[in-house]
Amino acid sequence: MHVDDDADIRAIAEVALAVVGGLEIMQCASGKEAVERAAGFKPDLFLLDVMMPEMSGEQTFVELRRQPGLQNVPTVFLTAKSLPDDVAHLIELGGLKVIPKPFDPLTLASEVVGVWQSANEA
Repeated sequence: MHVDDDADIRAIAEVALAVVGGLEIMQCASGKEAVERAAGFKPDLFLLDVMMPEMSGEQTFVELRRQPGLQNVPTVFLTAKSLPDDVAHLIELGGLKVIPKPFDPLTLASEVVGVWQSANEA
């Protein structure tokens, strides 16, 4: 499940993940939409933008983790704020990886799959 308020980023990520990576994705334009739709989709991984209006990626993450069956879904954060302190905070929160924006559309799928595989080996 990919959550980003920017339609252009969603379009690029869809190509990167679905077309290039061959992954099935559900995209949401807000944290609220993600919280409403996640349980029905049963995602294998969350890919969350950090800076979104109304509900940030961090808040979205916390709300998703409160839902039954979603507590252990691996999470990757996408953010333009990738200073070491910002990254450390997101990892402490429970994110498994932080991918800085702008991301490389050609490698995004392999990065996401790598996180998912590592999380499932543990």
